[in-house]
Amino acid sequence: MQNFEYCNKTKIIFGRGTENQAGAETAQYAKKILLHHSGGSTVRSGLIGRVKESLKNAGVQWTELTGVQPNPRLSLVKEGIDIAKKENVELVLAVGGGSAIDSAKAIAVGARNDGDIWDFFERKRSTNSALPIGTILTIPAAGSESSISCVITNEEGPWKRGINFECNRPVFSIMNPEMSYTLPPYQTACGITDMLAHTMERYFTREPHVELTDELCEGVMRTIIRNARKIFSGGENNYDARAEIMWAGALAHNNLLSTGRVGDWASHALDHELSALFDLAHGAGLAIIFPAWIKYNIKEDTPRLARFAAKVWGVDGAFYDMEQAALEGVFRMENFFRSIGMPVRLSETNIDLSRIPEMAKRVVHFGPIGQYRKLDEKDAQAIYKLAAE
Repeated sequence: MQNFEYCNKTKIIFGRGTENQAGAETAQYAKKILLHHSGGSTVRSGLIGRVKESLKNAGVQWTELTGVQPNPRLSLVKEGIDIAKKENVELVLAVGGGSAIDSAKAIAVGARNDGDIWDFFERKRSTNSALPIGTILTIPAAGSESSISCVITNEEGPWKRGINFECNRPVFSIMNPEMSYTLPPYQTACGITDMLAHTMERYFTREPHVELTDELCEGVMRTIIRNARKIFSGGENNYDARAEIMWAGALAHNNLLSTGRVGDWASHALDHELSALFDLAHGAGLAIIFPAWIKYNIKEDTPRLARFAAKVWGVDGAFYDMEQAALEGVFRMENFFRSIGMPVRLSETNIDLSRIPEMAKRVVHFGPIGQYRKLDEKDAQAIYKLAAE
């Protein structure tokens, strides 16, 4: 186990009706804020109206920026930075899922740092300064509500890049599982896939003697799978299942599961090219890429992948040798993704397979990807091809 420091400053306010605490919680940090959301379902559901009433009652003023899209855009971030500086806001409050929260995080960094915000995503600069961020979560998926991560799409590339700054960790996050009842099944499925992938990225490590976090990762994944099945078998409004999923999404990406170990993150990098070039939903891309990544690595570390098959997917090793067990685990994972409506092959999407060489070249822009196994352009191309078969 490696040395580590772990500190999570995000206050979690979890449960029914907690969105009504938005004003009182925000008032502890700011009297004027930027309220950031999509302007779509959050308004139609009445949530934004309730949030504004809560802010008003707490004496908090706001200026508003709507228009957040999946794979949040740099152009909107820049608009938000200009507003935040002009209006002298003291906090950015994101209402929505990972896209709204990530957009808010980028705005928060840009509001406190002059120059081109994209420089941070190109690894030309770093910072420990950002406006405080609060979140009201409606889509369990990205885990951005208590993480340091932020991913933005630059339309001019197009490029999809991420930053990880501790100053970007929200100061509070309000999480009411009821907010996820009305999500379309596809969006729910994308979120479930995303949080599974966040856990798997951490789970696949070369670091020995990380027994506790191994068990935590496996437990989180089993919990997600079990409760996803409840939701997709007629339990759309099953509060307990939705609550387990929402809490698991936060734990999957707040770095608790990273303590003492080094995760991989190659699959996320591979998917970012799919999202950037073809605007594919992040969860859908991960459902395609992760099985292909496992297949590519089975001979590299068969015991680890066989354990994953046994502990997470219930593969009984008595009926298989290790390699067969690992492959059976992939088979069961793909079947699970299919059962919740996710694609598992590039051919099931709008991806132009002739651009695989281009994607493989782009993904190693900063050098080889992955920590579990370093992958170069040739490796990336091979994984994309496996994902197409």
